[in-house]
Amino acid sequence: MSTSAKSERTPIPVPEPGLTPETLIERAIAMREVIREDQDAADERGCPSPEIQEQFVKNGFYRITQPRLFGGYEFDYTTFYRVMMEVARGNPGTGWCLALGASHAAVVAAHFPEEAQAEVFGEDGHFICPHRVGVPVVVNKIKGGYEVDGEWGYSSGAPYSTHFIGNAAVEEDGMQKGLGFIVPREDYEILDDWGGDSVLGMRASGSNTIRVQAFVPEHRVIASQPGLWSAGDISDGTIGTRLHGNPMYLGRLMGPYHASLVIPVIGAARAAMDEFELIANARDVRHQPIGKWVNSPDVQRPFGEAMMKTDSAEALVIRAMDLYLEYCQRWAVDGTHFSSEDSVRLWGMQQTAGWLACDAVELIFRAASSSASKKGQRIERYFRDVAMYRSHISSQQPNFAGGLARLHFGQPMQMFGI
Repeated sequence: MSTSAKSERTPIPVPEPGLTPETLIERAIAMREVIREDQDAADERGCPSPEIQEQFVKNGFYRITQPRLFGGYEFDYTTFYRVMMEVARGNPGTGWCLALGASHAAVVAAHFPEEAQAEVFGEDGHFICPHRVGVPVVVNKIKGGYEVDGEWGYSSGAPYSTHFIGNAAVEEDGMQKGLGFIVPREDYEILDDWGGDSVLGMRASGSNTIRVQAFVPEHRVIASQPGLWSAGDISDGTIGTRLHGNPMYLGRLMGPYHASLVIPVIGAARAAMDEFELIANARDVRHQPIGKWVNSPDVQRPFGEAMMKTDSAEALVIRAMDLYLEYCQRWAVDGTHFSSEDSVRLWGMQQTAGWLACDAVELIFRAASSSASKKGQRIERYFRDVAMYRSHISSQQPNFAGGLARLHFGQPMQMFGI
């Protein structure tokens, strides 16, 4: 398949032409302690500090999968999620906020028309955009576009956003048809309904409600049928593969979408083990033989189990993202179809990784004794954070497993319109 870029636009220069994936990962690791020091304040305000946000921008974290034509580095998803994992190890909520604000440049690159891409990436390529799906808001079709009036809750990454992608529906010929739209910051309001005690966990994730009241021109609206995400005919590629000449923008986005939710949970598991190791080296056993916790088999066992689960979770996510790129490249080489089942199975791998990482945090929480459950303790925070993931609609493995099996057997999945 041809993947030659077809735009005649002059590319927006990237801020650091020589930036490498390795440098991005090193920068994320270097920020870990600063992010941890901001944990309490970030949870209270509902997002990372302006200073940390400024460093994310300066480090290039929002441009990792953004196309080079529009000021991005166009690195692969594996690089992106390795960076996000290191940030989430500092604070899972902060990692969630960053990942959900940074990951949707690739959505725009894959599926929105060139005119819309040029508008939203702007003159310098600075782009931060939450994307909220599954909200039953009906919009009105009018001359030249759509009249949008509605609210989208749980719009993670909202506080520092430059744009917002929402999914909605429009009445046409007596039927509701799905659509996706993108609006700039001046067209929406961010409600003050996140952070503090308003939610159980992921308090720093910036998952505020976004209220849109705006006219959206037709070129910034796309169909949101499942074909864009996991199904449908993409034998000729997508807007993104044709415009940018990169098969990564084939746009089968279910696997990468769920990775953005799982990576903060793996970060929570790594962070919980970091904290538990500090406790184990500092605390004495209260019974004979007296000694440090770190020497007790009762401490070593759950730590080892947590390590095994977390290592496995990380390996699953990275392998799934490598597979995503392999499927895209396979299509580019010989046209092999990237099927619905391929896409959904990648999602299933991510779910499995998420549950393994949750198990790891819960093992550490139980092993750390009741003192770790006090408000303000880091392990307590991580326990609450993974509980939020456990309750997410897209992390429900039993429901998902049945749908995946139906899809494999040639039946409708009966989820997500597939």
